[in-house]
Amino acid sequence: MGQAASAIVPPIDRESLHQLEAHFIAPEIYQRDDVAVRQGQLAQLITNRVIPQLLRLHTHVVPTAPPVDLLIEALAPGRTDIVGLADIVLGDDLEAAVGYVMVLRDRGISMETLFVELLEPTARHLGEMWDHDECDFIDVTLGVARLQKLLAVFNNSHTAPSLDTRRTVLMAMTPGDQHFFGVTMVERFLLASGWKVQTETAATAEEIATASESRWFAVAGLTAGSAQMIESLRATIRLIRQRSINPGIGIMVGGPLFSADPALAAHVGADATAPSAPTAVLVAQKLFDAATVHGKGLRDFDAR
Repeated sequence: MGQAASAIVPPIDRESLHQLEAHFIAPEIYQRDDVAVRQGQLAQLITNRVIPQLLRLHTHVVPTAPPVDLLIEALAPGRTDIVGLADIVLGDDLEAAVGYVMVLRDRGISMETLFVELLEPTARHLGEMWDHDECDFIDVTLGVARLQKLLAVFNNSHTAPSLDTRRTVLMAMTPGDQHFFGVTMVERFLLASGWKVQTETAATAEEIATASESRWFAVAGLTAGSAQMIESLRATIRLIRQRSINPGIGIMVGGPLFSADPALAAHVGADATAPSAPTAVLVAQKLFDAATVHGKGLRDFDAR
């Protein structure tokens, strides 16, 4: 958790941040009458709650006081940080969100740790707010899309060529599964967050693999509703990896099994798991960023 950041994020100006909206938020999300009022209310919330918290954090951090390890532990994201970041991304000031993350990252917390302990829990918190009717689908979508942008900015993938056309996901249910709700909800959030999605809800493993070799996908997402689906899921993932025209395709899995035991994702051959639809959007972005940084599969995309 105490790894120093390996790269410095270049200054991101306000205009550049707003230009990213075209990639990370579906245009129709803004087609509502109360956007200005909603953002005004959220701005007031940020002024009253978040900015004072940031000022306290800045005031209390004295670099020469405790040992580095203790300082990092003290600064590790907690519940207050998660709620605070959620409040910021529900507003319209992504610069404040970038600064919020940099306060923690610049104290030596790696982006991998920040993803696991701050960004992903913040997405989950937004989903919980939606479940409790504290905000609506549009609010959660805007918040999650801005978390995606944060991830892309800090992973330096926000300037990738053809960003709009590469952000594609193949969503599918494990053959034999009958639980449509989970995959439908993930599809809904991905579409609203700027991804292009092809969904297969009644396909065989062979048909899913064929889809992955007939079109370039950055990520494949599969859901499994019960332990009886594990072997079918493992076989499907194996076929996708063998036949996908993107040899670096990222594979994420979801469902109650993986929420209870995240380590099961590696057991079935996946790269990651997401416990909720909002977090699935962030996991997809993380997998996309990893492929972008390492160039896995992108030459194949560019050569088409």
